[in-house]
Amino acid sequence: MKIVVTGSIAYYYLMSFPGKFTDSLVANQLHTVSLSFLVDTLNRQRGGTAPNIAYTLALLGGRPHVMATAGQDFGDYRDWLESHGVDTSAIVEIENDFCASFFVNTDQEQNQIASFYIGAMAHAARLSFTQHAADADLAIISPNAPDAMSQYAAECRQLGIPFIYDPSQQAARFSGKELLHGLNGAHMLTVNEYEHQLIQEKTGLKEDQILQRVGSLLVTLAGEGARLVIDGTEIRIPAVPPSSIADPTGAGDAFRAGLMRGMQLGLPWEIAGRMGSLAATYVLEQMGTQNHHYSPQEFVARFREHFDDDGALDVLMGE
Repeated sequence: MKIVVTGSIAYYYLMSFPGKFTDSLVANQLHTVSLSFLVDTLNRQRGGTAPNIAYTLALLGGRPHVMATAGQDFGDYRDWLESHGVDTSAIVEIENDFCASFFVNTDQEQNQIASFYIGAMAHAARLSFTQHAADADLAIISPNAPDAMSQYAAECRQLGIPFIYDPSQQAARFSGKELLHGLNGAHMLTVNEYEHQLIQEKTGLKEDQILQRVGSLLVTLAGEGARLVIDGTEIRIPAVPPSSIADPTGAGDAFRAGLMRGMQLGLPWEIAGRMGSLAATYVLEQMGTQNHHYSPQEFVARFREHFDDDGALDVLMGE
């Protein structure tokens, strides 16, 4: 099964300010703010929904393909992905622009000042499944430039490619009409609990009505695990307790990757969902979205500490 992952490619620039932002604010001058903060740390992390998902898929032996746009600063990032088994041949570099970038400065009280630069992601609609991935067996449409997400959903329907619609943080930006355009005919809709409620409010549809438009539904529930609704049956997926929590960013991307790898292997939904749950836990335990490492054998061993798979995951170790 050829899995194609679409979504953003970004760098995260994480800074820390050894003080309080509020100490620099003058109450009667907030209409003319001009401030500069001297930070004591700067950490650049690889990120973006498409590489996040693809990286975990590759760790699990999934050999995913990424279709996305990146900037002129993507060279080392491409090498990193390819070294871990991700096919980057459908990643197009945009000249004279940079990868999407998220800049966030955090003070001692965990207050944050952040900016997001869309960069090369703005050009994502230049790409098409027809040109780059017409032979996909399964695709995921994760957060990206809004016009690209809408285009990819339409193309997948036209080409008959089963697709997972993953609006995630873009659910807040999309209108109800845009969300319906994306999810109609999707093989699966994947959201967290808040996004699920938001989509229902924006579209005016209840869950059972959404399920008339999509093949299945995944709702992640943070520390409560997740629930899968398949063919009218709800499957509860328990969470795997982390040894510690370093950073929750990217855990949802890893959950989707683990689930998709289970789908790729033809495993029962209960097993595939639990693979997603464990994959998410690995991300929680590390700072950054692609700093977790394990072999398929290590993944299976930890899986069996928490779940009984009746030997289903032997296929993961054998590939």
